[in-house]
Amino acid sequence: MVLIGIAHALVIYRAVAMAPWALLPFLEKPRTFSQGENNFTVKIFIFQFFTNFSSLIYIPGFGMDVPDSPQDSSCHPSGCITDLFIQMAVIMLLKQTISNIMEYLIPMMLGEEEEAEDPCKEQWLKNYELNEVDVFSLFNEYLEIVIQYSFTTIFVAAFPLAPLLALINNVIEIHMDAIKMMRLRRRMVPRKAKDIGIWLQVLEAIGTLAVIGNGLVIAITSDFIPVQVYKYMYSPCAKQNHTSMDCSTGYINNSLSVFHIRDFEPHTKVLPEFNGVQIKECRYRDYRNADDYTYTIQFWHIFAARLAFLILFEHVALCVKLIAAWYIPDVPQKVKNDILDGKHDHLCKKLR
Repeated sequence: MVLIGIAHALVIYRAVAMAPWALLPFLEKPRTFSQGENNFTVKIFIFQFFTNFSSLIYIPGFGMDVPDSPQDSSCHPSGCITDLFIQMAVIMLLKQTISNIMEYLIPMMLGEEEEAEDPCKEQWLKNYELNEVDVFSLFNEYLEIVIQYSFTTIFVAAFPLAPLLALINNVIEIHMDAIKMMRLRRRMVPRKAKDIGIWLQVLEAIGTLAVIGNGLVIAITSDFIPVQVYKYMYSPCAKQNHTSMDCSTGYINNSLSVFHIRDFEPHTKVLPEFNGVQIKECRYRDYRNADDYTYTIQFWHIFAARLAFLILFEHVALCVKLIAAWYIPDVPQKVKNDILDGKHDHLCKKLR
């Protein structure tokens, strides 16, 4: 019942909150219809983006606050990457499945059937009784795909199965959309368009955010950088030059700081002993001194390595992205030439 209530509250919240966002582009009084449509698209996408990604942004951004004591830890003991993985799995599996089912069932339930007196008008009547198509029908399809693309790219480092699940979902959704457009909705009125419009810029922005997001996930949320720093600076391989053993041996113990039981706040309930053994200290994930709980030198080494990796990763990934975008144009040159040839032939026919 609680989940159902939360789901209803979220639907009502989106419906109410989207109203002012939908009115903003028209209050701006754009000069052309396409300009107003672009403004509307950008504003609705920004709203939906932060609505869908607020929890995912919170986990690596604010959930990684370094605790002053074990009771301040806000992430799973195995790290915030586990929380991010679980939430991405729920979104890509459960949310998409429910969305597809509701997207297919709602038009089916709203449809009404009525028998036509004239057999010649039967098909016309069937088409008229289908669900009405408005200007938002295609917009919602674009928005759904772009949001899914955002989920798939921005946090793919935390959930590598996201592209595969998105592919499976899209294969199924193609057939469901075909049934929905052919049998459950009226025929769409075609309209000329040069390209997908403002959505292309939105996808490019998502690509840039994906580079930054994955860099942050790898550098900050995951244990990749701390493990590498430990291997090359603090492991037995680095200190004693033991090449016969695994260099990550002892990493877990090294990544845990000591907190004395006597330093807990007075109102905190702590077990004085466990299985007959007196408890004097506990361990938690951090890099702090056991005496005054200040950061150790290893913490600053990891911090510097994370920052260097983040800068290097983003620059390399963005350079690769720009090179790929330059090498693979949005419109192939052959298509451009064919369009120009068609315009030339059309102009020649008019001048004759």
